[in-house]
Amino acid sequence: MSAPQIILHHYAFSPYAEKVRLALGLKGLAWHSVDVAMMPPRPLLDPLSGGYRRIPVLQVGADIYCDTHAILPALERLAPEPSLYPGLVAPLAEGLTYGLERDLWLAVIGVTVHFAGDLPEAFLRDRKDDYLYVDISHGAMEPDFARNAQRVAAWTAWLTQALADGRPFLAGDRAGVVDLAHYHLLWLMRGGGRAGSVDRLLGLAPLHGWIERVAALGHGRPQEMAAEAALEAARTAEPAPVEAANAVPDLVAAAPGDAVTVTPDDFARVPVDGRLVAVEAGRIVIRRDDPQVGALHLHFPRAGFTVARG
Repeated sequence: MSAPQIILHHYAFSPYAEKVRLALGLKGLAWHSVDVAMMPPRPLLDPLSGGYRRIPVLQVGADIYCDTHAILPALERLAPEPSLYPGLVAPLAEGLTYGLERDLWLAVIGVTVHFAGDLPEAFLRDRKDDYLYVDISHGAMEPDFARNAQRVAAWTAWLTQALADGRPFLAGDRAGVVDLAHYHLLWLMRGGGRAGSVDRLLGLAPLHGWIERVAALGHGRPQEMAAEAALEAARTAEPAPVEAANAVPDLVAAAPGDAVTVTPDDFARVPVDGRLVAVEAGRIVIRRDDPQVGALHLHFPRAGFTVARG
């Protein structure tokens, strides 16, 4: 049996997509790249994602993985070596990186906007109205710049201290998810010619070697794919078997087979409809039957998502 196709729906400037691209590079994987718009509408992705609007989305046949905290564990199951979690227990590493990203995300945007200036008006309007629910224009963010910069600088000081003993990566000799989670936030702030300014502000010179080592992981072996071909890949596949279960019935008042919605609890709070397949310790799986592509399993992390009966 041939290995399943790994398909990443992403756009070049997405920092969370960069996190996944580096994971693919760390594992040396071949994968198919489907370019999507930076904001909706995305008519050729919606049949797969059920309207979930955050990027990236990973597709393996008829299994669709939403959010990097579902995507990276999926890649680890598909290709266990080299591991994304060297020297660490995977759930602990995911929990640490989840907390890091959630705590710093808006502060990182504030530092980015300080140096980048205003982004396109349509993008700003989309992020304010339907994604972040915060005005991230330069004028709106600038009054909080000092607070945001202090928050980020405290974090980068911890990062510098963690690497001060000369270790190549945070967990030792091998790169892993904790490196990727820290790096992609720096990647966003330092992109677009901002590296010099951001490095001076945050004192990042001691991190340059580590930054170069993480970047050198590369993106694996991508091959461009048309969105139509990704739809066909889903149409001709069946979702991988998942044992029907609800491990937390007191928290999720639904049984396998019930109609439910799954919704992010922070940003881009767009519910995705389906029928519950499983709630496990670390993930939520729902089934969708789409008229264009047939049966799909959508996988979400439990952290950061809510499940409600439909």
